[in-house]
Amino acid sequence: MSKCLRLFATFFKIGAFTLGGGYAMIPLVQREVVDNNHWIGEEEFLDLIALAQSAPGIIAVNTAVFVGYKIDGVRGLIMSVLGATLPSFLIILMIAMFFTQFRSYPQVEAVFKGIRPAVVALIAAPLYKMAKSAKVTWKNMWIPIAAALLIWLAGVSPVLIILTAIVGGLVWTAIDNL
Repeated sequence: MSKCLRLFATFFKIGAFTLGGGYAMIPLVQREVVDNNHWIGEEEFLDLIALAQSAPGIIAVNTAVFVGYKIDGVRGLIMSVLGATLPSFLIILMIAMFFTQFRSYPQVEAVFKGIRPAVVALIAAPLYKMAKSAKVTWKNMWIPIAAALLIWLAGVSPVLIILTAIVGGLVWTAIDNL
Protein backbone atom coordinates (compact mmCIF):
# COMPACT_ATOMS: atom_id res chain seq x y z
CA MET A 1 0.00 0.00 0.00
CA SER A 2 1.35 3.44 -0.88
CA LYS A 3 2.14 6.03 1.78
CA CYS A 4 -0.84 8.14 0.71
CA LEU A 5 -3.27 5.25 1.09
CA ARG A 6 -1.72 4.25 4.42
CA LEU A 7 -2.10 7.84 5.65
CA PHE A 8 -5.72 7.92 4.50
CA ALA A 9 -6.48 4.53 6.09
CA THR A 10 -4.72 5.46 9.34
CA PHE A 11 -6.49 8.80 9.74
CA PHE A 12 -9.82 7.37 8.58
CA LYS A 13 -9.57 4.71 11.31
CA ILE A 14 -8.65 7.38 13.86
CA GLY A 15 -11.46 9.67 12.73
CA ALA A 16 -14.00 6.85 12.76
CA PHE A 17 -13.23 5.59 16.27
CA THR A 18 -12.53 8.79 18.18
CA LEU A 19 -15.22 10.24 20.42
CA GLY A 20 -14.77 13.62 22.03
CA GLY A 21 -13.10 15.71 19.38
CA GLY A 22 -9.52 16.49 18.46
CA TYR A 23 -7.92 16.20 21.88
CA ALA A 24 -9.33 12.70 22.30
CA MET A 25 -7.80 11.87 18.91
CA ILE A 26 -4.22 12.71 19.99
CA PRO A 27 -3.40 9.39 21.74
CA LEU A 28 -4.65 7.42 18.75
CA VAL A 29 -2.64 9.54 16.33
CA GLN A 30 0.43 9.13 18.52
CA ARG A 31 0.02 5.36 18.71
CA GLU A 32 -0.44 5.04 14.93
CA VAL A 33 2.11 7.61 13.75
CA VAL A 34 4.84 7.21 16.38
CA ASP A 35 4.48 3.73 17.86
CA ASN A 36 2.99 1.55 15.09
CA ASN A 37 4.22 3.10 11.84
CA HIS A 38 7.35 4.87 13.18
CA TRP A 39 6.79 7.74 10.75
CA ILE A 40 8.05 10.33 13.26
CA GLY A 41 9.64 10.33 16.70
CA GLU A 42 7.90 11.15 19.97
CA GLU A 43 9.58 14.53 20.45
CA GLU A 44 8.80 15.59 16.91
CA PHE A 45 5.20 14.45 17.45
CA LEU A 46 4.95 16.69 20.51
CA ASP A 47 6.29 19.58 18.44
CA LEU A 48 3.68 18.89 15.75
CA ILE A 49 0.92 18.80 18.39
CA ALA A 50 2.12 22.12 19.82
CA LEU A 51 2.11 23.57 16.32
CA ALA A 52 -1.37 22.13 15.64
CA GLN A 53 -2.67 23.71 18.85
CA SER A 54 -1.13 27.06 17.99
CA ALA A 55 -2.50 27.22 14.46
CA PRO A 56 -6.03 28.45 13.86
CA GLY A 57 -8.59 25.75 13.24
CA ILE A 58 -9.56 22.36 14.55
CA ILE A 59 -6.71 20.49 16.25
CA ALA A 60 -7.66 17.17 14.62
CA VAL A 61 -7.44 18.67 11.14
CA ASN A 62 -4.29 20.65 11.99
CA THR A 63 -2.63 17.49 13.30
CA ALA A 64 -3.60 15.60 10.14
CA VAL A 65 -2.21 18.48 8.05
CA PHE A 66 1.15 18.58 9.80
CA VAL A 67 1.61 14.81 10.05
CA GLY A 68 0.46 14.20 6.47
CA TYR A 69 2.72 16.90 5.09
CA LYS A 70 5.68 15.62 7.12
CA ILE A 71 5.17 12.06 5.86
CA ASP A 72 4.37 12.61 2.16
CA GLY A 73 4.19 16.30 1.30
CA VAL A 74 1.04 17.84 -0.17
CA ARG A 75 -0.37 14.46 -1.25
CA GLY A 76 0.04 13.15 2.30
CA LEU A 77 -1.56 16.28 3.69
CA ILE A 78 -4.62 15.88 1.46
CA MET A 79 -5.02 12.17 2.17
CA SER A 80 -4.60 12.49 5.94
CA VAL A 81 -7.07 15.40 6.14
CA LEU A 82 -9.61 13.50 4.02
CA GLY A 83 -9.13 10.43 6.18
CA ALA A 84 -9.54 12.38 9.42
CA THR A 85 -12.61 14.37 8.34
CA LEU A 86 -14.58 11.95 6.17
CA PRO A 87 -15.82 9.72 9.04
CA SER A 88 -17.12 12.73 10.97
CA PHE A 89 -18.83 14.08 7.88
CA LEU A 90 -20.52 10.74 7.20
CA ILE A 91 -21.56 10.30 10.83
CA ILE A 92 -23.00 13.83 11.04
CA LEU A 93 -24.83 13.24 7.76
CA MET A 94 -26.40 10.05 9.14
CA ILE A 95 -27.27 11.73 12.43
CA ALA A 96 -28.91 14.62 10.61
CA MET A 97 -30.94 12.17 8.58
CA PHE A 98 -32.06 9.83 11.37
CA PHE A 99 -31.30 11.18 14.87
CA THR A 100 -34.18 13.65 15.06
CA GLN A 101 -36.54 10.67 15.14
CA PHE A 102 -34.79 9.10 18.17
CA ARG A 103 -33.30 11.93 20.23
CA SER A 104 -36.07 11.99 22.84
CA TYR A 105 -35.73 8.26 23.66
CA PRO A 106 -34.37 7.70 27.19
CA GLN A 107 -32.01 4.98 25.91
CA VAL A 108 -30.38 7.40 23.46
CA GLU A 109 -29.97 10.01 26.21
CA ALA A 110 -28.46 7.34 28.49
CA VAL A 111 -25.91 6.37 25.83
CA PHE A 112 -24.73 9.97 25.49
CA LYS A 113 -24.55 10.42 29.27
CA GLY A 114 -22.46 7.23 29.47
CA ILE A 115 -20.05 8.42 26.78
CA ARG A 116 -19.17 11.68 28.60
CA PRO A 117 -16.91 10.15 31.31
CA ALA A 118 -15.13 8.04 28.70
CA VAL A 119 -14.39 11.17 26.68
CA VAL A 120 -12.90 12.85 29.76
CA ALA A 121 -10.64 9.82 30.27
CA LEU A 122 -9.64 9.85 26.60
CA ILE A 123 -8.51 13.45 26.99
CA ALA A 124 -6.82 12.98 30.39
CA ALA A 125 -4.69 9.99 29.34
CA PRO A 126 -2.77 11.78 26.56
CA LEU A 127 -2.33 14.83 28.76
CA TYR A 128 -0.47 12.69 31.28
CA LYS A 129 1.66 11.05 28.57
CA MET A 130 2.44 14.40 26.90
CA ALA A 131 3.34 15.92 30.27
CA LYS A 132 5.87 13.12 30.83
CA SER A 133 7.30 13.56 27.32
CA ALA A 134 7.48 17.34 27.76
CA LYS A 135 9.42 16.77 31.00
CA VAL A 136 6.76 18.32 33.25
CA THR A 137 7.79 17.52 36.82
CA TRP A 138 6.50 18.36 40.30
CA LYS A 139 8.96 21.26 40.23
CA ASN A 140 7.55 22.93 37.11
CA MET A 141 3.95 21.64 37.14
CA TRP A 142 2.77 25.04 38.31
CA ILE A 143 3.30 26.46 34.81
CA PRO A 144 0.60 24.47 32.93
CA ILE A 145 -1.72 24.66 35.95
CA ALA A 146 -1.32 28.45 36.14
CA ALA A 147 -1.88 28.76 32.38
CA ALA A 148 -5.06 26.66 32.55
CA LEU A 149 -6.39 28.62 35.52
CA LEU A 150 -5.61 31.96 33.87
CA ILE A 151 -7.50 30.92 30.76
CA TRP A 152 -10.40 29.30 32.62
CA LEU A 153 -10.95 31.59 35.60
CA ALA A 154 -9.47 34.93 34.56
CA GLY A 155 -10.44 34.78 30.89
CA VAL A 156 -6.87 35.44 29.70
CA SER A 157 -6.48 34.82 25.98
CA PRO A 158 -4.62 31.60 25.09
CA VAL A 159 -2.66 33.66 22.54
CA LEU A 160 -1.29 35.81 25.38
CA ILE A 161 -0.38 32.65 27.32
CA ILE A 162 1.47 31.24 24.29
CA LEU A 163 3.32 34.50 23.66
CA THR A 164 4.26 34.74 27.33
CA ALA A 165 5.52 31.14 27.25
CA ILE A 166 7.63 31.90 24.18
CA VAL A 167 9.18 34.96 25.81
CA GLY A 168 9.67 33.07 29.07
CA GLY A 169 11.37 30.20 27.26
CA LEU A 170 13.69 32.57 25.42
CA VAL A 171 14.59 34.41 28.63
CA TRP A 172 15.13 31.14 30.50
CA THR A 173 17.41 29.83 27.74
CA ALA A 174 19.37 33.11 27.64
CA ILE A 175 19.87 33.05 31.43
CA ASP A 176 20.78 29.36 31.36
CA ASN A 177 23.43 29.96 28.69
CA LEU A 178 25.20 32.73 30.62
